[in-house]
Amino acid sequence: MARVSPRIRLIRTQLDRFQRALHGVERGDVPSLHRARVATRRLREIVPLLQLDGGTAAKLARRLRTVTHRLGTVREHDVLLELVDEMHGERRASGDVLARVGMAVARDRDAARERLFERLPIEDMQRLARKLRSVADDLEDEEPRHTRSIRWALDARIARRATRLAEALRDAGPVYLPERLHDARIAAKKLRYVLEVSAEVTGAAVKDEVARLRRAQDALGRMHDLQVLIDRVRDVQATLAPPSVTVWRALDTFLRVLDDDCRRLHGRYMKLRPELESIAERFSGAAAPKTQRAG
Repeated sequence: MARVSPRIRLIRTQLDRFQRALHGVERGDVPSLHRARVATRRLREIVPLLQLDGGTAAKLARRLRTVTHRLGTVREHDVLLELVDEMHGERRASGDVLARVGMAVARDRDAARERLFERLPIEDMQRLARKLRSVADDLEDEEPRHTRSIRWALDARIARRATRLAEALRDAGPVYLPERLHDARIAAKKLRYVLEVSAEVTGAAVKDEVARLRRAQDALGRMHDLQVLIDRVRDVQATLAPPSVTVWRALDTFLRVLDDDCRRLHGRYMKLRPELESIAERFSGAAAPKTQRAG
C-alpha cells in the first residue's frame, strides 16, 4: 500500500473532524459548532499547500472563509452565554442583572442560528467537504513531485503570518485598545495554526512556540470575550424598558467588574508580549523552522 503523504493525511483528518462536527451543528450542539469552526480554520491553512490552480484555490478559500465567519457569528453568542453562566456561578453580579443580559444574548444567539441555516444550509457545508476530499484524492498520486515546492509555500505562509503578528503587536502598543488587541489575537492564532501545519507536514520543531502562542491567544481571547460582553451589557443598559435607576446602577456595577477583569488580562498579555515579539521576529525572516531529524 502506498504511503499517504503528510499534507493529504492532514487535510483528510480535518475533513473527518469537520464532517463529524456538522452532525452536532445541525442538532444545535455548542461544542460541535466550535469544533467545526476550528476545523475550517485549519483547512484554510492547508488549502494553499495543495498548489491548485489559482481559480480553484481562490474559490475553496473563499467558501471556507464564509463558513468560518458564519459559524463564528453563532459561536460568539454561545461564548457570551457561557460567560454569563460562569458569572452566575461565581456570583459576580446580581441574578436579575445576569438574567437580563442572558435573555438578550440568548435572543441574539437564536436569531444568529436561524440566519446561519438560512444562508448556509448543512448540505452546503457537506458539499464543500466532499469537494475538498475529492481534491485531496486527486492530488495523492502527485505528492512525490512537489515536496520541495510545498515546503517553500509553507515557509512563505509562515513568514507572512509572522510579519502580520509583528505589525499587529506594534499597532496594539502598550495601551488597552480592544480592537487592536483583537487583531493581535487573530494574528497570533493564524500563526499558531500554520506552525501546527508545518509540524505535521515537515516535522518542524515548533512545539514550544505553539505553546507560547496558545497562552497569549488564551489571554487575548478571554479579554475579547469580556469586551464583547461589556458591549452587550451596555446595549441592555441603554434599552431598559421600563427605565429603572436601580437596574441601571446594577448593570453599571457589573460593567466595572468586567472592565477590571479586562485590565488584569491586559497585564498578563503585556508580560507575554516580549515572547510574541520574539516569535514573530524569528519566523518573519527568511529562515524557516528547522525540521526534526528522522530517528
